[in-house]
Amino acid sequence: MQGYFALVLHAHLPFVRHPEHEKFLEENWLFEAITETYIPLIQVMDGWLRDGMETRLTLSLSPTLCSMLLDPLLQDRYQRHLEGLIELAEKEIHRTHWDRAYHELAWMYHHRFTTIRNTYFAYGRNIVGAFRKFQEQGKLEIITCAATHALLPLLADHPPSLRAQILVARDHYRRCFDCEPSGIWLPECAYAEGVENALQEANIRWFITDTHGILHARPRPRYGVFAPIYTPNGIAAFGRDLDSAKQVWSKHEGYPGDVRYRDFYRDIGFDLDFDYVKPHLPAPDQRGFTGIKYHRITGSADEKQVYDRGTALQVAAEHAGHFLGARMGQIQQLAGIMDRPPLLLSPYDAELFGHWWYEGPEFLDYFVRKTHYDQQIVSLISPREYLRCHPTQQVATPSASSWGAEGYWNVWLNETNEWIYPHLHIAQERMTELARRFPRADGLRKRALNQAARELILAQASDWPFILRTGTSPDYARKRVKDHLLRFIALHEQLTTTRINEKWLNRIESADNIFSDLNYHYWA
Repeated sequence: MQGYFALVLHAHLPFVRHPEHEKFLEENWLFEAITETYIPLIQVMDGWLRDGMETRLTLSLSPTLCSMLLDPLLQDRYQRHLEGLIELAEKEIHRTHWDRAYHELAWMYHHRFTTIRNTYFAYGRNIVGAFRKFQEQGKLEIITCAATHALLPLLADHPPSLRAQILVARDHYRRCFDCEPSGIWLPECAYAEGVENALQEANIRWFITDTHGILHARPRPRYGVFAPIYTPNGIAAFGRDLDSAKQVWSKHEGYPGDVRYRDFYRDIGFDLDFDYVKPHLPAPDQRGFTGIKYHRITGSADEKQVYDRGTALQVAAEHAGHFLGARMGQIQQLAGIMDRPPLLLSPYDAELFGHWWYEGPEFLDYFVRKTHYDQQIVSLISPREYLRCHPTQQVATPSASSWGAEGYWNVWLNETNEWIYPHLHIAQERMTELARRFPRADGLRKRALNQAARELILAQASDWPFILRTGTSPDYARKRVKDHLLRFIALHEQLTTTRINEKWLNRIESADNIFSDLNYHYWA
């Protein structure tokens, strides 16, 4: 082998759980991701294990996502959602009986949903446990993320909050996987100097930045992004390879835009009679995605052509071969000019594969199989393994950066969401004040302090300013930020000036039940 390729997938969703409603629109984000990304990925990895393949993949599972995947309420609701999909597919088989193209696709969806259900129950509804199995088999490295996916550079002016986001995540990882996390996905790959101090305390050994975070490091890295660097305190930083990212992410050049792939936006939830699809919509009073889509991207034409599954899979195999060929070419070129095996690291949002790009899991399957069977130039590796094989690297300080638009963090700090941060700053200072004021709290007071910390970190999630910027569900994002901050303010007042309302505390503990053993002392 002449070089290495590290494929890193980032699986994250904000904490959305509403027991007070029978059905809640935003909970569908989780259900779609399970059906279209997480379980298909488990099925693909089961195939690699079954065939005795030597594979390596790195997957970040955010603490909020793991908490939802392990929550009995959401597991029950996902099971109900999945049964509804199978029922809808059965209805579609009957409705399309006389239309062969649509009828075959209806049968395809029915088969897919039933196999998803079989896999879900085969793992006891425990998706986190399924991924843990692959890690324990040595085929997968699972890494953590900040506790609620807070944009860490925007917490740099309040080190206790930055520290708490990392330590709470580490503790949660230990409970899920019974071991220590070696690496972390910095939310939005956002880095600013000082973040590594909290990582060092949590004994996290490496993280990922965007390309320019490494290229603009001080001093300039000798090997560019094709080898990691060590920060002055000894934590490794890996940079994103731009060429491989562009082939998948680019709106104009990326594979997912091929006209033969399935169209994401054309869904029977919008096409068919409202009363017919109403029982299967995420929100019964308005049209939305059901997950059954019969058309391919087609191109710029208004009229969409019918999706051909066989053709799409053939294209996915061709794209996987092209992607591997391009990586082999990169490695061969770099190996001739470097004094060590080059490393290409490609990080992606996991939900791209399956949810946004329906054929994405098959693309990954084809790529890994071709890498394993068809060549001897590129070896799959995880960042932790690379550091074990090549522990001596250049010392440099990465540049402030993120993989957001324009390379920094203006997506999360702009005219649509700037109102959030003054309130967060005050709440953060008050949380530290509370943690220092009550160093040995117990009983009801300890519960209130932990719940105050819980509400604060939920308000810090980067998802809310992101949604406000993109405008996808701005009312919901705005309400979530305000609700968490108002709960924090009420708890602060009860702890400092009045008395704790235990009945109300019980209610919000039940609603925002993430991180059951959270330690408020981290903010001190």
